[in-house]
Amino acid sequence: MSRRADRLFQIVQVLRGRRLTTAALLAQRLGVSERTVYRDIQALSLSGVPVEGEAGIGYRLRADFDVPPLMFSALEVEAMVAGLRLLKAWGGGALAAAADPALEKLVAALPPARRIAAQQSRIFAPEFVNPAHVRDTFDVVHAALGEQRLLELDYSDAQQRITERVVQPLGLFFWGNAWLLAAWCTARTDYRSFRLDRCRAIRMLEARFHETPERSLNGFLRAVQASGG
Repeated sequence: MSRRADRLFQIVQVLRGRRLTTAALLAQRLGVSERTVYRDIQALSLSGVPVEGEAGIGYRLRADFDVPPLMFSALEVEAMVAGLRLLKAWGGGALAAAADPALEKLVAALPPARRIAAQQSRIFAPEFVNPAHVRDTFDVVHAALGEQRLLELDYSDAQQRITERVVQPLGLFFWGNAWLLAAWCTARTDYRSFRLDRCRAIRMLEARFHETPERSLNGFLRAVQASGG
């Protein structure tokens, strides 16, 4: 397969897995310029691949378009096995419970050689290091993210001062050995992050919220980038 054909193939796979993909992201993933990405997108469109979108905004595949499933490489299989094991060890109870059947389905769908490689992976994550209260807190936050419900926290800061916060949960980030909740804090009217292991109590409220450009996960990430941390 030529370099360009391989690149076009990769673009289709990235577009399949995302709702909207920018040329900048594709350029970074493929190691080419954005100008090259624009030419490749045009080539895909001319060949009949239904790419929707435009330069400067993003691209996606039309919802009814699909291509045959791909076979995973050995490293891709090990990456998924390791990811599921890490999630089982460090995630909340609900996702941890889903990890084993997900791994079983993955292994069952693989050809014999890949199946053996998956079962022999030497990458593990100890489950006993994740405290039970952090797992429970993770589950509450995860549910609130899915339902876009406000959260009320009794939060202990680095100086062990406890404050009550009402926040809009925006995302969960694994930071070394701790989960961080990215949120919009209604008390501070600004973005804040909260360590799950410092949440003394957490309650999901009935009130719902809707993300806006000023209060969104992308906004949080921009704020972190602007602050240099």
